[in-house]
Parts: sequence; C-alpha cells; structure tokens
Amino acid sequence: MAPEVLDAVRAAGTHEPVGFLDDDADRHGTWLDGVPVLGGLDAVTSHRDAELVLCPARGGARASLAARLATAGIPDARYAVVRHPSVDVPRGCVPGPGTVLLAHVALAGDVRIGRHVMVMPNVTLHHGAVLEDFVTLAAGVSLGARVHVGRWAYVGMNASVRERVRVGADAVLGMGAAAVRDVPARETWAGVPAEVLRTWVEPW
Repeated sequence: MAPEVLDAVRAAGTHEPVGFLDDDADRHGTWLDGVPVLGGLDAVTSHRDAELVLCPARGGARASLAARLATAGIPDARYAVVRHPSVDVPRGCVPGPGTVLLAHVALAGDVRIGRHVMVMPNVTLHHGAVLEDFVTLAAGVSLGARVHVGRWAYVGMNASVRERVRVGADAVLGMGAAAVRDVPARETWAGVPAEVLRTWVEPW
C-alpha cells in the first residue's frame, strides 16, 4: 500500500514525504517513486519531527508495527491522517491517528473511524458506521447504515454489508461478498449472500 499512500500524500499537498522505513535490509538505500528507503523501523528515532503512517494492507501487520513503535516511545500524536483531496470528511467525523482515506471515499454523517484504519478508493460508508482500530476496507466496499466493523477486520474488494450488520474482530469478508447477517469474529466469509468458509482455530 505504500505507493498508494504516497500518491494520496502528494495529492493532498499537506506533507512533504521524507522517506520509507522497511525492515528488509536489501531495500535500505533504494528509492520508491522518488522517495528514499531510509532504513529499518529503528530509523524513526533519527526523524523526530516527521509524522508517520503505517502502510501494510492488513490490519494485523499495522497493529504489530504500532506496538513496536509504542514500545520505542512513539505516541499517537506522531501519526498523520492521510486524506486524498477528493474525500469530504463531514463535520463530527474525526478519523483516528494514522488513518488513510484514499481517493473518492464517500462518508455520510456521523461515521466513527478508529486508529490506523485503511480505507481504499471508492469506498462508501453510510451514516452511523463504526470502524474500529486497524480495520481494512478494500476498494469499492459499501457499508450500510450503522454497520460495525471490529478491530483488525478485513473487508474485501467490492464487498457490501447490510445496514446494522456487525463484522467481528479479525474477521475476513471476501471479494464481492454480500453480508446480510453478522459475521463472527475470526471467521472468513464469502459469497452472495455471504456464508462461512473458515473458522479460526486456537493453536495448541
């Protein structure tokens, strides 16, 4: 997701990209679309005035990075909110720190968006929708009124969720799926209407 986030930052014109951080040592000293890879995550301490955004597409990966940075003393105040200029954020909707809203996201009133949420292009969020921390909504997702999406959940490209339905924490709703009833936590659902494909099992 880093190139997409970079495009949104440039389009917004509110921040000047400083560089990328990547734990893959082979990428250190390289460039991505004109922006240098400065080093691993520990290099954040060399750029104390820079705001941050976490780019992995999956919420669990963003949560892991956020936990490492919190251990290193990085507060929520260091995280930028990235909003493409095509996105109109209604009064009263305050995206949480580190949230990314890519091009043509449509927000109806009183949507609640948590920390480090990734909302990809052409997503529609109707009134009263709630996105908990580290949620990922892929391109073209449509959430009905008062849908609640739990922490770390992933909603796939062009999926839709009926009004007042809950998508549980760490659940996955597949591409093109239509959720017309609650999706339990840690389950993977797909199809029209969506049905369970896989249930997460606690490892021994």
